[in-house]
Amino acid sequence: MPINRQVVKKKIAAYASLLLDGAFASGGQEAAVQVRDELEALVRYTRESLELANALDDKRYTPEQHKAIMVNVLTGLGVTPLLVEALAVMAQRGDFSLVSRVWASYTEQLEQRFDLNIVDVTTAVPLDDGLRQLISEKAAADLGTRVVLREHIDRSILGGIIMSARGRRIDASIRSHLEGARRTLKQSQMEVKASD
Repeated sequence: MPINRQVVKKKIAAYASLLLDGAFASGGQEAAVQVRDELEALVRYTRESLELANALDDKRYTPEQHKAIMVNVLTGLGVTPLLVEALAVMAQRGDFSLVSRVWASYTEQLEQRFDLNIVDVTTAVPLDDGLRQLISEKAAADLGTRVVLREHIDRSILGGIIMSARGRRIDASIRSHLEGARRTLKQSQMEVKASD
């Protein structure tokens, strides 16, 4: 089994490296970061699309048909042609189940190649320039590298901020504080009932 895991790990790294090289060649660091973002969105999409997963697992389809399915789906979503081709090849080879691991390897290779960190920032409202600069400077100081902020809006967090980088997440959203307060109140109620 260890040999098989190493083979899969090398395959994942190879897919990620080819994608990164292609993205950089087509538009530099900015294009490479854009492909990372599209790949992340596709990972989320594929997790939610049972129909796509079933089609790609269906053994009645030939490898060429799996590739065609992927090309049709991704082209319809407006995905970068480079990413369409790479993921179509993965589908054709029966490797599409590795897509989330390819995204993780791609992100790691991207950050190493350009000596930067991608910091995902989620807020309830768009950041203004002053706050964007403050977050960038603080993250760069904490991480010791240049940072690229990827901003996301999620009104359900109500306020505050959620930041993630290098597999770590800081949740300072109003929603998480309210959930924490609810848990504390619930625990307090259970302790009062237990002492009665």
